[in-house]
Amino acid sequence: KPGDVYVLNDPYNGGTHLPDITVITPVFLDSASNANQQTAIPKFPQFYLGSRGHHADIGGISPGSMPAHSNRIDQEGVLINNVKLVSQGVFNYDEIYQLLVSGTYPSRNPDQNIADLKAQIAANEKGVVELKSIVNRYGVRTVQAYMKHVQDHAEWCIKQAIKKLRDGEFTTPLDNGSQIKVTLKVDKDKGTAVIDFSGTSPQQNNNFNAPKSVCIAAVLYVFRTLVDDEIPLNAGCLRPLTIKVPQASMLNPSFPGAVVAGNVETSTCITNTLFAAMGVMANAQPTMNNFTFGNDRYQYYETLSGGSGAGGVFDDLGNCVGGFNGTDVVQTHMTNSRLTDPEILELRFPVRLESFAVREHSGGLGKFVGGCGSTRRIMFLTPMTAGILSNGRIHPAFGLNGGSSGEVGQCKVIRANGEELHLNHIDEVQLQAGDVFEIRTPGGGGFGVADNKLLI
Repeated sequence: KPGDVYVLNDPYNGGTHLPDITVITPVFLDSASNANQQTAIPKFPQFYLGSRGHHADIGGISPGSMPAHSNRIDQEGVLINNVKLVSQGVFNYDEIYQLLVSGTYPSRNPDQNIADLKAQIAANEKGVVELKSIVNRYGVRTVQAYMKHVQDHAEWCIKQAIKKLRDGEFTTPLDNGSQIKVTLKVDKDKGTAVIDFSGTSPQQNNNFNAPKSVCIAAVLYVFRTLVDDEIPLNAGCLRPLTIKVPQASMLNPSFPGAVVAGNVETSTCITNTLFAAMGVMANAQPTMNNFTFGNDRYQYYETLSGGSGAGGVFDDLGNCVGGFNGTDVVQTHMTNSRLTDPEILELRFPVRLESFAVREHSGGLGKFVGGCGSTRRIMFLTPMTAGILSNGRIHPAFGLNGGSSGEVGQCKVIRANGEELHLNHIDEVQLQAGDVFEIRTPGGGGFGVADNKLLI
């Protein structure tokens, strides 16, 4: 009904991982916004507005809801499956609050969750206002027609990009012993492609399982990057693609499998694997370097940038005619997030950012070199629990076409007394005042065989 709003984060029903909460607002056109149409007002929604936000904490076994060692979904926080957030304009506070504090591992700060949910409702409502405005100006049929035009154009663009590709396959090993395999089959005449993930590891007893929605999003992203046109990301991009994801694989898990790393670590490896199978780009850092810390009062989460992969430039026949270097210290592929400003970080949390710098010479060599990773050091001023959820500490960002791999990442704690503790790619540690957490992120892979001038 008009005024209803829904909320979900269910990874098995279109969600990603539990901290990512989606708010959906159905849009009903009233007589004012439907003024240019002579038909009766429908009794069902004509559009839907959605916003997805990563919440700082939604419960789980560790602050920040990005636990290193979860193997069941309930250990990662509160699961929300299609819950009515607003009923005809009335916010369902009691029901939402009780949901957030329910379960074995409830949210640590439900009031903050509710404030963020209200912000998402407001963002959707702004979209509703703008959408009704253009419907009122042009009419609902014209607006819907142009939505179709946007998707049709995206489909055409993807088909043109596919015609430059060749068949290929690639397998990416992960630090936990699993692997992602993709086979690409291209029909140049039709401009279609089959992306088959058969050979990928089965569902894992860890949290590196990626919901199928995440896998599809990664494929969508990769093919969108091949289009040299300002098209919005939309479902039309998927029309020429047939995506095969085996049931009960780590890219299509079933309840109650843990998934928190699938949205961040596994998704990154999916994009790397597909770009490599296409032969167009070496691996970027195969991780988002998820760093969390907190206690009962504070919860914080960030992802850390590293090196992007070098790649090739191709003509209309798919021949490599040039290339480009990777970029130093940049968020790559599926990451798309920003760091908190140092001043805000130190104002709101009892930590000190000691340094954040380029990790020199960590990119892979080649005719075109991979981007360098970063080194980040944070000192803690009060006891905290900190966790790292990452990949690329054993297996690097692989080079392509003769380029070499980038440097692997490293994590360690330097205690206040000078003692050093080296951490695994997924790890959790108790910190005391004066301890420093140091993260070195991986460099990107190189592309092409280096000539003597580059080697010198």
